[in-house]
Amino acid sequence: MTKGFERLSMDQRLERVRVLAVVLLLTLMGGLGYFQVLRADRYVELASRNRLRLVRLLPPRGVITDVNGAPLAVNVRTFDVKGYPMDLQKPENRKRVVELFRRKGFPLDEATLTEMVEKQYVAPYRAVSLANNLTLAQVADLVADPEFSSLLFPFPVWRRVYPAGALVSHVTGFVGEITREELESAADARYQGGDGVGKTGIEAFYEGRLRGDVGEEAVEVDSRGRRLREVSRREPARGEDLRLTLDLGAQRVAAELMGNEKGALVVLDVQDGGVKVLYSSPTFDPNPLTWGISSREWNDLLKDPARPMMDRCVSGTYPPGSTFKAVTTIAALEENVVNNHTTVYCPGYYTLGNRTFKCWKHSGHGSENLLEAIRDSCDVFFYQTGVWLGIERLLKWSAILGVGSPSGIDIPGEASGNLAGPAWKKKRFREPWYKGDTVNYSIGQGFLLMTPLQLARVYAAVANGGHLVIPHLNSRERFPRKDLRIPQSGLRSLQRGLEEVVRSGTGKRAGAFGVTVAGKTGTAQNPHGDDHAWFVGYAPVERPRFVAVALVEGGGHGSSVAAPLVGKILSYLVQHDRKGGTGP
Repeated sequence: MTKGFERLSMDQRLERVRVLAVVLLLTLMGGLGYFQVLRADRYVELASRNRLRLVRLLPPRGVITDVNGAPLAVNVRTFDVKGYPMDLQKPENRKRVVELFRRKGFPLDEATLTEMVEKQYVAPYRAVSLANNLTLAQVADLVADPEFSSLLFPFPVWRRVYPAGALVSHVTGFVGEITREELESAADARYQGGDGVGKTGIEAFYEGRLRGDVGEEAVEVDSRGRRLREVSRREPARGEDLRLTLDLGAQRVAAELMGNEKGALVVLDVQDGGVKVLYSSPTFDPNPLTWGISSREWNDLLKDPARPMMDRCVSGTYPPGSTFKAVTTIAALEENVVNNHTTVYCPGYYTLGNRTFKCWKHSGHGSENLLEAIRDSCDVFFYQTGVWLGIERLLKWSAILGVGSPSGIDIPGEASGNLAGPAWKKKRFREPWYKGDTVNYSIGQGFLLMTPLQLARVYAAVANGGHLVIPHLNSRERFPRKDLRIPQSGLRSLQRGLEEVVRSGTGKRAGAFGVTVAGKTGTAQNPHGDDHAWFVGYAPVERPRFVAVALVEGGGHGSSVAAPLVGKILSYLVQHDRKGGTGP
């Protein structure tokens, strides 16, 4: 009896021990699940708070230079003030930071600080920037404050500077802070909020090359954020340098020639399409845009009626006027509509049905052949030629010569122009195409629109023997040209006419600067004011090297306003080319 009772008592105690062991095991497992699963992120954060900090090391962007090595976009050292989200998410710390910045003259409030942290947030231990582009003196003043070291730290960074300023702003473009929309569309892990990104020009087009690769530093810190040791470091990789075909000296001459006029000056190498000058007036200084301007200043710049942000060379579209007669000539010769002996009588006007189209010379030119009509820019000759040719053949050769299509230049924002034909007019105005529309097209008026760059490309093909080049700014890339297979006899007829334009015709003022020039004047109707003035020419005639286009908005006559600009810029480039001063 006694032994039975003792055995029962022992079994009960063992059962209690087993139950207690199970309870303890379940408690332990529950605790592990709670701390390692449900609260894992919190404790990783706490561990990281006491141990690890990551700092992104942004690379210096590649340097941009002109063809002779003159700097167009370089980097300078400035300082950012950074902090960690895990510290700045605490209301008391945000208040201390705001008070610190205000004491030092930096306008900041808690709402703005919170927004800055959220915009750049990636991880609680990855630093974010609170102030950018500080000088050494500004940083020294901040660091001296007792509140600074416990929450913030200075960080050296590279910032973009444009030594040539407004002179090449449409070419280089500028770097600005990446927007939320750009960050979402980039789909590139190298970018984060607060980073700089190319916005326009070369900076935008070659962003992938210029940016380089981001580095990273991991450091171990104590519970107060004090650095203990470097855990790892991956150095940033500098961006690729770009050497442009642009000649800064010639660009400066172009700016001086344009003065306060609105318009564009473009110069290309006729053989390979390298851009020597790309100057749009008025212009803007990219440096304040890179370093930061207010939203009001930005809006004022965008709303400026002079439109300084628009690159008129590649984005401005205008009726080409009589400069288009070169296209009409090529089309007519290739389609055997006219030849060197074809003559048209010009009484000063051309009658088509019940409409009368006037020649610029109201008294008329009399009987003129092709060469004389090009030399004198006789509208009546080309009116008749356009009617003989017909719109479809004129459109065909216009397209072959690149009219109505982007040239492929390596900067963003290029316009296509408008090579509108019967189908376009029917869709747009619900009207048929009339012969009068073709008459207008034959002298570069009507619905036809071109950019200065497109016109330079057409005349480069005339000068180089019928090869359509791709205008470009990157000197280290090869851009193939297209053989248009135009018979040299037809091109030579046009070339002789363009030579006569400058020798004894409407473009004489382009040939007064020491080099032989061939080219064409143009005066295009402007619905918003005075006529636009055009001149396009190439030099030297005996061995063409450069083609130049000048457009002066509302300038009036191309012969008196635009022709001297082209003559002077071509003279500068040809003379420097002979001395070996324009690069390869």
